[in-house]
Amino acid sequence: MNANDPFARLPEAASFTVVSTTVTDGAAWPPEQHASGLPGGKDMSPQLSWSGAPDGTESYAVTVYDPDAPTGSGFWHWAVADIPATVTELPEGAGDDTGSGLPEGAYQLPNDARVARYIGAAPPSGHGPHRYFIVVHALDVASVGVPADATPAVLGFAMAGHTLGRAVLIATAETPA
Repeated sequence: MNANDPFARLPEAASFTVVSTTVTDGAAWPPEQHASGLPGGKDMSPQLSWSGAPDGTESYAVTVYDPDAPTGSGFWHWAVADIPATVTELPEGAGDDTGSGLPEGAYQLPNDARVARYIGAAPPSGHGPHRYFIVVHALDVASVGVPADATPAVLGFAMAGHTLGRAVLIATAETPA
């Protein structure tokens, strides 16, 4: 990976597979996965399916992060914690205001817009292409133990010592000048 690799300073973790019917690895987000303020944007979370998680996986977390946002700290678009180990798929739109598509026990944390839901891509006009790291984290605990009002950064800190593996898919977006 190139500059702003969000995993560069984290311990190595086993890799496993994540795929999506919504977006292909390395391809642009479809309009529905953009922020509602953009043409065609619906703030709709992507469909995700994963397989091959390491033995000992007790739960999953899912995050969507833009390291290219002009903030100095990137931008968290979505964070879901405590997905049971028996679940290996989230439907498109699971990250709505109610989280109705999430499995029992899983919950969304507030993103960088401070709303507990998926918020779509909206790179600043003329800022160039942005990468969106869609990551399924395999964890060795059934509950990562962060409060529902924690930030995605706190989730990341709590996951650091419990991450067995990561499945990564990267989407892109750009808003022309």
